[in-house]
Amino acid sequence: MTEPGRTTRAQRLAAPLARNMVKEVAAEHGACLRPIQLRRTDIDTGHVGQVLIPCGHTLASVCPPCAERARLLRAAQCREGWHLDHEPVMEPDPANDEQTARVADRAEAQADRDALVVEGLDTTDLDQRIGELDQRITDAGMRGTVLPARPRRHRSTRRRQDAAPLPRRPVSARTVGKTYTAPDGKTFRPSMFVTLTCPSYGRVCEDGAPADPDTYDYPHAARDTLAFAALFDRFIQNLRRFVGHDIQYFAAIEPQRRLAPHVHIAIRGTISRAELREVIAATYHQVWWPSTTDVKYDGGSLPVWDEHTGTYLDPDTGEVLPTWDQALDAISDQDEPRHVARFGRRFDAQGVLAGSPDASRCIGYLTKYLTKHLGNCHQAATDAQTAHAARLADALRYEPCSPTCANWLLYGIQPKNARPGLIPGCCKGKAHRREYLGYAGRRVLISRKWSGKTLADHRADRKAWLTGMLGLPATDPGRYSWEPVKPGDPDHMPTGQRLLHVVADRIQWQTALELARRRAAESELPATGRAA
Repeated sequence: MTEPGRTTRAQRLAAPLARNMVKEVAAEHGACLRPIQLRRTDIDTGHVGQVLIPCGHTLASVCPPCAERARLLRAAQCREGWHLDHEPVMEPDPANDEQTARVADRAEAQADRDALVVEGLDTTDLDQRIGELDQRITDAGMRGTVLPARPRRHRSTRRRQDAAPLPRRPVSARTVGKTYTAPDGKTFRPSMFVTLTCPSYGRVCEDGAPADPDTYDYPHAARDTLAFAALFDRFIQNLRRFVGHDIQYFAAIEPQRRLAPHVHIAIRGTISRAELREVIAATYHQVWWPSTTDVKYDGGSLPVWDEHTGTYLDPDTGEVLPTWDQALDAISDQDEPRHVARFGRRFDAQGVLAGSPDASRCIGYLTKYLTKHLGNCHQAATDAQTAHAARLADALRYEPCSPTCANWLLYGIQPKNARPGLIPGCCKGKAHRREYLGYAGRRVLISRKWSGKTLADHRADRKAWLTGMLGLPATDPGRYSWEPVKPGDPDHMPTGQRLLHVVADRIQWQTALELARRRAAESELPATGRAA
């Protein structure tokens, strides 16, 4: 029996921990759990202040509030561009005098270099000069480069004999969908929600695990996953050529229960199911990489790095392995591609009207798993699912993921940009990590003219609406200079203090947001309906 006023050790351990409560309160208010501290200096007045900004992470396992805000922003971006009824204006700014002058200097340098090439003279000095001019062009605020960094390797564009024909139409610049008129005179502009999947690699059970793991085609599944992003790009290209206008899309990549990727696509405008079926059947992506049929080196005898030549050598003969470019040059027009990726025959397509419950439901599908890694979207609940994931990871481990992958050494080929220390099966590429399931591309694929805005533009629109409703003046970003606050600085805040500050800031922000919403609602009321 304890004395009055005293507690036992078990009672003390049962009490909530204050530090954890701070994190829980911060998460409850939607505040970042890993705020970044910056030092802001007013250039005009010299005043120095501390500012805490969100970390901006998109994974819920790292920072749930920031991940949720990122998901909601993507949902707003999808909603704004899906049923757009006007063409987005995306015209570049006219070039200024400085940019024009630098391009002219670049033109003269290129002409001088080409003249030296014709005469067979050395162009080292001019190459250095051209590199400096290209950097000046970038510094002047221009996008891209004047010339490609390296010449493109061309392959035959003749369609495969086993592929369905793809009719082509002249592609117009139109991006908005057609308007339809009902018998009652009401007009509407529908759009589409499409889901594409990979083909079958073997029969699977309801939990996604193969019914017969021995016959499941894991190598084919791994290669389809690695080429999935390129296959999707080819589908959009074919779709635009087929329908005859600039199709706009917002797509999200997710895994099915069998761990194969599939894509949900919000498409502006409508396309018939028959046309979609034709385009899917005619779409394929050929991977023109060296053959991986024969493994020349196993784990016990691998190529060795030669420091003098900067190349990999055969461990027995000392012969230099073919470089990546040499291996590509050895592929002739009579050879078959290493892999041909296609979509499965099954697909889903449905029409969606703006502002309908279906539109909100589809946007929820598109953004449902954006806060998770692909490998964490479906948790393994059975031994069969766990074994299936392990076998797929094993197939991806030794599958070359890119031209720079160390796994090319197994087939007697030096990876592109070879360097010492490359070990097959230990490539650090994202595709080989279990949480990515072989897909190393972007989770959200969006066309350039979807909404005519970037994510930064959407954030700026929200900020402008809030400050406008509250009557706050706009701030000049050039008025301040910013620098990170390091742990050793005297004004550095410990984690607990930063969390307390962001909770207070978040409460203040929520109050201001509620006030702005009330004012917005009042401004939409008719004059006779406003309170006196």
